[in-house]
Amino acid sequence: MAILARTRPLTRTLNSIKSISTFTFLSQEPQLAAEPENVPPTPLPPNPASGSPMYQENWRRPVQSHGVALPQSFSPFQQAPVARMQAMYQSYDVGSLLNLFADWMTSQRWSDMKELFEFWVRSLDKNGSPNKPDVDLYNHYLRANLMMDATAGDLLDLVAQMGDFDLAPNTASFNLVLKAMNQARETEAAEKLLQRMEVTGKESQPDDESYDLVISMLFQTDQIDSALKYIEKTLKMGGMLSMGVFNNCVQTCIRKRRLDVLASIIEKCKTTDQNKALSPTWNMCYNIAEAAMEGDNSNLAFYALEFMAKWIARGEIARPAVLLSVDEGLIVSALATAGRTHSPTLLDASWAVLRRSLRGNKAPNPESYIGKITAHASLGSLQKAFATLNEFEAAYGKADQEIQEELFSPFTSLRPLVLACSKNGFETLDLVYYQLENLSKAQPPYKSVAALNCVILGCANVWDLNRAYQTFEAIGPSFGLAPDIHSFNALMFAFGRSKKTDEASKVFEHMIGLGIKPNVMSYSLIIDAHLINRDVKAALITIDQMVSEGFVPTKEILKKIRRRCVREMDYENDKKVGSLATQFNIRLGGENRRNMLFNLQYSTEFA
Repeated sequence: MAILARTRPLTRTLNSIKSISTFTFLSQEPQLAAEPENVPPTPLPPNPASGSPMYQENWRRPVQSHGVALPQSFSPFQQAPVARMQAMYQSYDVGSLLNLFADWMTSQRWSDMKELFEFWVRSLDKNGSPNKPDVDLYNHYLRANLMMDATAGDLLDLVAQMGDFDLAPNTASFNLVLKAMNQARETEAAEKLLQRMEVTGKESQPDDESYDLVISMLFQTDQIDSALKYIEKTLKMGGMLSMGVFNNCVQTCIRKRRLDVLASIIEKCKTTDQNKALSPTWNMCYNIAEAAMEGDNSNLAFYALEFMAKWIARGEIARPAVLLSVDEGLIVSALATAGRTHSPTLLDASWAVLRRSLRGNKAPNPESYIGKITAHASLGSLQKAFATLNEFEAAYGKADQEIQEELFSPFTSLRPLVLACSKNGFETLDLVYYQLENLSKAQPPYKSVAALNCVILGCANVWDLNRAYQTFEAIGPSFGLAPDIHSFNALMFAFGRSKKTDEASKVFEHMIGLGIKPNVMSYSLIIDAHLINRDVKAALITIDQMVSEGFVPTKEILKKIRRRCVREMDYENDKKVGSLATQFNIRLGGENRRNMLFNLQYSTEFA
């Protein structure tokens, strides 16, 4: 009761307050809404003379009339009134929109670019005129459609609509269409569009990118002739090929064996400043060189080696250095190609690249020297050939005796030089001999037994026994040298060809008396001399001596003896040849195909 008595004064206080309602905000006085600030007035309609394509549309509410919804990514006023939305886009002019699109391109907001452009061209500017894009802004719109996988037909329709804005498509506009055609491999349409660009005004003339797009598309569809035609046109007009198109051209020409065309294109690229820096990869240089040497194309092989030399130079100046080297086997093939095609340019380039690859750390292999000598001999440059022989002797003159006999033999490795010396008969042989004689008296003197052996064997090839014998005798008195095994073999060959078997045998015995051990070639030459005189028995005796000295008769020697036995009907010695073949496990084979030539029945029935 005391508590209730204390609450009575509080109850009287509350009852004394008069209120209409228990909700607080209803007790506030009503107020009028404030007028919106900075709301632009409704604009005037566009001028009919402006030629706006949107003139027939609802110009008062352009957003609602077309039903274009702003994407949430760039529309913060999606639920705002149309007037405020319109005010926002009225702030964009062509320049500011270009800057905005440039930022959006980096983040690849292609759909936003497309929708904003479509909304913007349907809106009015601050002056109440319809927005008109320029060519660059419209090209951004085309690029956005291209990146959203629009077809080439759709892009062509959009390019055709540029006339509605009094715009003419430029080269960049058509290049975007060509990119869509490239993705779809529409080669025929791309060629027609390129031809259309060529006949239109200056603003839409095809550039390097236009030709690159069409050429790469033609290479991908294996239309090589058309692609090469446009490459020739690009180079003729002074255009620049891209590295991708150049590599595609190289690969395609190698695959299709269009080596002459490839050499012509590389040559034209080298003559222009904008294309002379084009260079295939290191591995592709190998492919070019191998294809060129296989097809005996000296010009293309030279270009391949030139590209390799550039790569070697780039690697040497790089930091850290990359030391590239060309395979020496490839150089030997290049030297052989130079000899077959009579190309001194390829010969010099091959040797220069080899020297650059070795970097002075070692001498070239004997095969490289022999290849260079052969190439100079084929070109008829005997002076350079003997100079190379001098380098060859300086590099490998102190090798083992057996290696020297193999490397400097006029019957095998130096045979091309022997043939070159005897090409014009005694005239060339005398010229070479007198040059060697003069070089032996020069400072420093050049004296070479291998060179004189080539002259002796060359005299034997032209059946000039006297010159061969005189050259052999001059080795000691005139040059101050001693004849070697090849000198005696060359003289024995000269006597044997002249059917002077006794003299050849005396040379053989004289050689043994001087302490020079005969080799297989020595016995083979004596056997040939006996067979020329149809003395099979003496040939078999020589084989017995050969076997007793530890040599094994070759298959060619035994076949020569068997052939002579068959022609002389010497069956007894033929059996001995068969036993020798069995002893040394040599399969001679039959002579049926050769005997068919002797059993032919000639008649005049079909004459």
